[in-house]
Amino acid sequence: MEHPIVSTSSGRVRGVIEHGTARFLGIPYAASPLGDRRFQPPQPPEPWADVRDASAPGPTAPQNHGAFPGVDLGPLVGGGWRRGDDFLNVNIWTPDVAARGLPVMVFIHGGGFVGGSNDASVQDGRGFARSGVVCAAINYRLGVEGFLPIPGAPTNLGLRDALAALGWIQENIAAFGGDPANVTIFGESAGAMLVADLVTSPLAKGLFRRAIVQSGHGSMVRSPEVAARLVHRMAKLLRVTPDVEGFRTRTVEQCLDALKRVSVPLLGFVDLRDETGLEPAFGLSRFLPIHGDDVLPEPPLAALAKGAGAGIDLLIGTNAEEMNIYLVPTGVRRVVPGWMATFMLGRAVRDARAILEDYGLNQKGRRAGDALSEALHDLVFRGSARRFAAAHQGRTHFYELGWRSPACGGALGACHGLELPFVFDTLESCTGPNGLVGSAPPRELADRIHRLWVGFATDGKLPWSEYDADTRQVYALETGVTRTEAPLPAARYLP
Repeated sequence: MEHPIVSTSSGRVRGVIEHGTARFLGIPYAASPLGDRRFQPPQPPEPWADVRDASAPGPTAPQNHGAFPGVDLGPLVGGGWRRGDDFLNVNIWTPDVAARGLPVMVFIHGGGFVGGSNDASVQDGRGFARSGVVCAAINYRLGVEGFLPIPGAPTNLGLRDALAALGWIQENIAAFGGDPANVTIFGESAGAMLVADLVTSPLAKGLFRRAIVQSGHGSMVRSPEVAARLVHRMAKLLRVTPDVEGFRTRTVEQCLDALKRVSVPLLGFVDLRDETGLEPAFGLSRFLPIHGDDVLPEPPLAALAKGAGAGIDLLIGTNAEEMNIYLVPTGVRRVVPGWMATFMLGRAVRDARAILEDYGLNQKGRRAGDALSEALHDLVFRGSARRFAAAHQGRTHFYELGWRSPACGGALGACHGLELPFVFDTLESCTGPNGLVGSAPPRELADRIHRLWVGFATDGKLPWSEYDADTRQVYALETGVTRTEAPLPAARYLP
């Protein structure tokens, strides 16, 4: 086994060559954000003198980790908190460290802004390296440490971490064979929300050329005024003053315990609806980026309307049945009664009853859970992603994945996260009795999707028409057919 050595701006790192590609894991792109640097902007990594071993995964951001019923989601979210100081790190896979000018793809993981890591097995970058791409995946601060706007501390620390990582990549990726002028950022779920935010951020200018937003958009942000309610609730749970001095008196572990308590449905309720009555995360996460600072001066949709990100090529899309991942394994879709469906939706948006009726509530033979699920598919993901695509003034292409997973007796369908093993060409990570893609996922579909992502990252080209609000051209990944889509019923309820 070969162990190539690459020089970075902080020191030399030793990787591993295996099956024709090289990998370098856990390279710090910023200093440890603990101790005196806790609740502070990311700082440059401390240099090292000896060759640093980068053959094994590094630490991950502090987070809680729990099991999920029915489906093994470990390959998507990783193994939880791997303790260590240098968790602001990057993994890199490359075809050849001696290469020059290869396209670069940088992945930002999901996890609801409170979980996930860059070494989840589904996002192993070897497939992209085999396809001639230098692939990187980053960690960033989560939860209280990364997305709670505590008075006296900088806001959007998780997003600032991503910006620091992209800056490090600009400075160092050529040493791994990549072209810093041809960087595509991509992410899924919360990672996709962060990618969409970065498209509009003035601080991200020049850090990337293209963006892929997988099951995300720019609408999951809060105003500082609304987010302050969460700050006060967390401070009360921790029994501290609602400022950075108070939060510094509590350990990371104590903050994680409070995060767990505030995240319990109903028991941990905090009213995070805005002036329009919308809770933009629909209860999926209490912790979101905020707008109104130097990272996101205004809501991303408003920034897009003024031309922000117009120079970025955008590929954005969703899966057809996103919310099934939350509502099918838990049994909610099957058993929730109409009154409870209305109550649940009403905690996040006005006109809940009317929305559910538009999606078939009270129709003969129609379960309330089906109406709730389909409304949430569109409100939380599909409709909001289409709004982002329509608002983007640059070149934009839209996709949708409709292939249905056979998991959960076939009920899981085209759920949230399903595209990941196809995109990364890592089907084996999610295959098996409890695997997300079942026992025999279509190899040819993975080949098609992976090639599309590689082609877009290489030169921005895609084999279907651009998206706009009038034509609504959506490319079906499973068939290769482009369709003109009718407006979604949820569209008129999104403010």
